[in-house]
Amino acid sequence: MNLTVKGKQLDVGDALRTHVEEQLSAVTEKYFSNPIDATVVFAHEAHLYRTDISVHVGRGIMLQSSAEATDIYPSFEAAAEKVGKRLRRYKRRLRDHHLNGAPAVADEVPARQYVIEAESATIDGDDDLSAEPVIVAEMDTTIETMSVAEAVMRMDLAELPALMFRSGAHGGLNMIYRRPDGHVGWIDPKGLSGT
Repeated sequence: MNLTVKGKQLDVGDALRTHVEEQLSAVTEKYFSNPIDATVVFAHEAHLYRTDISVHVGRGIMLQSSAEATDIYPSFEAAAEKVGKRLRRYKRRLRDHHLNGAPAVADEVPARQYVIEAESATIDGDDDLSAEPVIVAEMDTTIETMSVAEAVMRMDLAELPALMFRSGAHGGLNMIYRRPDGHVGWIDPKGLSGT
């Protein structure tokens, strides 16, 4: 596994780097013999240390986790524990996906992803409602074909608030999202026809 360990405004020493490599390898290799890559980023924010972990275990399968603690090692341990729990929860589906291979390229639709500025522009203190939103980034992405169960799994693994996908049942666009009550919502425009 290709591992990158970084620090934001702090120095990551060899001891911490070695600890991360040993612990993360132990967690991921329990379920995957050959994870692709992982990135661990440490940051010091006020009195807390924050650890962000991203592990790429297969084509299109990304696990993300983060945790905060007053010390850097417990922060990493908590984030790594979340990764381990998610891998345990979805191990059968992840192994099936890994063994069966990733979906064919024809099962993906090219798309553009945009990041829009959070605050609208103001003129003389008044909100300018007619102004177009400011696009601060745009990237190429794909919308994959998958089942609802797989979409929920991927959203949970990557800690995403929402995920758009093509339904494996009818090929139409679907959306799942995390509701404020903790449940998952599902939008299926083709579901109205009873298919």
